[in-house]
Amino acid sequence: MKKCLLALLLLVSFTVTAQDIVILAHKAYTTYYSKSKHYPVKVEWWITKASLTCPIKAKRSDKFIVDPKLPTETNLQSDYTGAGFDRGHNFPAADASCNQVANDESFYFSNMTAQYPSLNRGDWKTLEMLSRELALKDDSIKIWCGSVGIANKIGTTSVPIQCWKVIYVKKSKEWMAFIFDNNTTKADGLNNNKVSVAAVEKLTRFKFK
Repeated sequence: MKKCLLALLLLVSFTVTAQDIVILAHKAYTTYYSKSKHYPVKVEWWITKASLTCPIKAKRSDKFIVDPKLPTETNLQSDYTGAGFDRGHNFPAADASCNQVANDESFYFSNMTAQYPSLNRGDWKTLEMLSRELALKDDSIKIWCGSVGIANKIGTTSVPIQCWKVIYVKKSKEWMAFIFDNNTTKADGLNNNKVSVAAVEKLTRFKFK
């Protein structure tokens, strides 16, 4: 009886989770967006040398907009206004520096996470820059990132407890993984936040290998 009840609870939990997460594929990235938390639990994309090197660069609009594929649940500008949180990109606009459509789509709220400025402008930004350096050096880089938990809320948008990122370098078959606390703590360097891929898999229940 207990085993049947546990199986039923697991099935209900999986069904609720599956209904909450919407997969939205765009030009250069795919986001797994939580309709209840109002942030992506996972975003994935590739960076290549070709996607970063071009004679004419895309113009960064800095215009944060609803995702036309999910307009109601991504109409979040009012939540962020005056809240003191950055609209933190998961897929960075700079990773789409050679494609205007992809660059514009990077500003969809389905790609945003409520991040403290100390994280978004600190170690998170440093890791974005490192990823592009790797792509320019070794070409194809696969990236997954996302967030977990609910620390508090700004309007209808949840502020996650932690943000994570996994990087795979195709040429060298090297893996890197990081978990960052989303709080007001000052940046303390990538090495202090580096973890195993298994640690991110345990945290997120996603598989990367």
